[in-house]
Amino acid sequence: MNQRPFELDPLFRGLTSLPGLGSRNGKLVEKLTDGPRVVNLLFHGPVDFIDRRFTCLLSKAPNGKVLTTQIRVEQHIPNTRKSLPYRVKCTDGSGEVMLVFFHAKKSWIEKLLPLGDERVISGRIEYFQGRPQIVHPEVVKPQDRDNLETVEPIYPLTAGITNKVLRKAIKSALSFVPYLPEWVEENHKKREGWPSWHEAIHLLHNPDSDRDLEPTSKVRARLAYDELLANQLTLALVRDRQRKINGRSFKPTGALRSKIEGVLPFNLTDAQSRSLAEIDRDMSDNARMLRLIQGDVGSGKTIVAAMAMMNAVENGAQAAIIVPTEILARQHEQSIKAWMEAAGVRMVTLTGRDKGKTRELILKQIKDGTAQIIIGTHAIFQADVEYKDLGLAVIDEQHRFGVHQRMELSSKGKGTDILVMTATPIPRTLALTAYGDMEVSRIDEKPPGRKPIETMLFSKEKLDDLVAALKRKIADGVRIYWVCPLVEESEVLELAAAEERYDTLKTIFKERVGLVHGRMKPSEKDDIMASFMSGDIDILVATTVIEVGVDVPEATIMVIEHAERFGLSQLHQLRGRVGRGNEQSYCFLVYSGPLGEVAKERLNIMRETEDGFIIAEKDLQLRGSGDILGTKQSGITDFQLADLTVHGDLLATARNDAKLIISKDPDLNTSRGVSLKTLLYLFERDQAIRYFRGG
Repeated sequence: MNQRPFELDPLFRGLTSLPGLGSRNGKLVEKLTDGPRVVNLLFHGPVDFIDRRFTCLLSKAPNGKVLTTQIRVEQHIPNTRKSLPYRVKCTDGSGEVMLVFFHAKKSWIEKLLPLGDERVISGRIEYFQGRPQIVHPEVVKPQDRDNLETVEPIYPLTAGITNKVLRKAIKSALSFVPYLPEWVEENHKKREGWPSWHEAIHLLHNPDSDRDLEPTSKVRARLAYDELLANQLTLALVRDRQRKINGRSFKPTGALRSKIEGVLPFNLTDAQSRSLAEIDRDMSDNARMLRLIQGDVGSGKTIVAAMAMMNAVENGAQAAIIVPTEILARQHEQSIKAWMEAAGVRMVTLTGRDKGKTRELILKQIKDGTAQIIIGTHAIFQADVEYKDLGLAVIDEQHRFGVHQRMELSSKGKGTDILVMTATPIPRTLALTAYGDMEVSRIDEKPPGRKPIETMLFSKEKLDDLVAALKRKIADGVRIYWVCPLVEESEVLELAAAEERYDTLKTIFKERVGLVHGRMKPSEKDDIMASFMSGDIDILVATTVIEVGVDVPEATIMVIEHAERFGLSQLHQLRGRVGRGNEQSYCFLVYSGPLGEVAKERLNIMRETEDGFIIAEKDLQLRGSGDILGTKQSGITDFQLADLTVHGDLLATARNDAKLIISKDPDLNTSRGVSLKTLLYLFERDQAIRYFRGG
């Protein structure tokens, strides 16, 4: 199967092939439906409907109800003043209704409602001065009521597109929806009472009651399951193929590890030991390790990664750790240097800053194996970096690194084991959709001795009091992060807010204030961060660039301005920059009132708990799955048909189904397997399709 099944062709036509969608409208609808094809439009379900089935005599018309009825036009009552409406008196014999039009041309109304003619009208009845009227009736037609569409679906829209235009395009698209082979297991489909895919797509766009609009309805659950199954099957295929690429066994001897343990000023927590045991099991196995370690900020993931790297080194291979920024690479170097020296392991750090002879020497050491541990940014996976034998790749901060990059990593070594670390606690449902190709370990306890961070809400009106209190703290040698407001989709406005705050604080604290933001060159950012780490700067004003990974134990105060604009997980990540030493730390959430209900709940949750996993689950409930991990960077699917806050049980079923399918039919060659290939093409699952091309 080298190409998409031909029966899917009608669904992959361009949107502009549909009536009413020329190049202008086509572009607007493409933006609305997140895709340029007919199939994207078909997955765009209605959120409401207007029921035009209700009819009664005008003399008994109830207030506020949408009424469809046949009338005769009795009188036109134009108005000379433009600000007043044009009215048309109509009757059905039992009573009267006034049709009201604002800013409409007289000639257009006379043509629409000729005097003495009969028409079918539909619209919402409202009583004005005791008499029924319909303002701008939605339907005025010279036909029998039977031909009127009795239930009209209402869709989410974008500026410039009307419901009428969208509905017309969807009706046309529905006319050539193909019958596709069934990919849902027959018994499961029967048990759930689900319709076929063809029927479900038609019913999605023709709701009959409020129940049909609910995500748990039979139709919507069926379509959500299809999307989740495509997602889980893709990840299962990727995992299956990745694990089969020349896996190797690294059996730990514990020799190097015991040397590191000898210099540790602490014992590993139970959660760290458990995660390490899971890693050891994976690395001992002949199949490749693909494991994700989820651990809250400060839970001690780095030491676990360092111990895992010893497994590769003891077996004569190299290990690399990749981080998103240069400053984090240097920070990792500092934090694991003493451990590597104790174990007698040679380590190098390679970043984009290393040039000329320095770079050449580092590359030579990586190639000849002198360098056993390699730390760096994406630079360590560039084409000119050759490894003698890369056994383990540790990726820090997973949400910068999607499935695609994990697949590309495998080209650098022979069956390289992959260990991913993330400090973003991820709800179970999201973890399955983003990292379903990986096994997951959780470090869900913090090292002993860490004091809880005291979190307080502060109204913006009291900002001067806060600054005065900070002045006293700085005199005691405390360092402070000051994060400026998140400005929706505008780096420029965000930067302006940060610069304004920086200027204000500078008038008080002079040169002891620094500023970092996303538009700086990495080297400039690193220099400011280095000044903050060394104590040359007391207050670091920042946009959200400091969210990931920076470790300054002396920083014990975090101020977040306009905290109500941030998501819960992001607030949690930012707060996690403090509380990394033994001193008491504080987080001040500065808000501008009055707060909405969701913002209030979000800020209260921050006061109540520091448990990242609880916070992540709450965040999913409050925000939906859309952007908890910053989906733009993560390759995480933003589903069109499935809603992870509702369809979590379907996701778990889809995962089990996908596992079973791969265990029995890894190449999808059975009759159900062929149907599942159609499903993967339908949802454009390129990673999976790549594996069975030609198969």
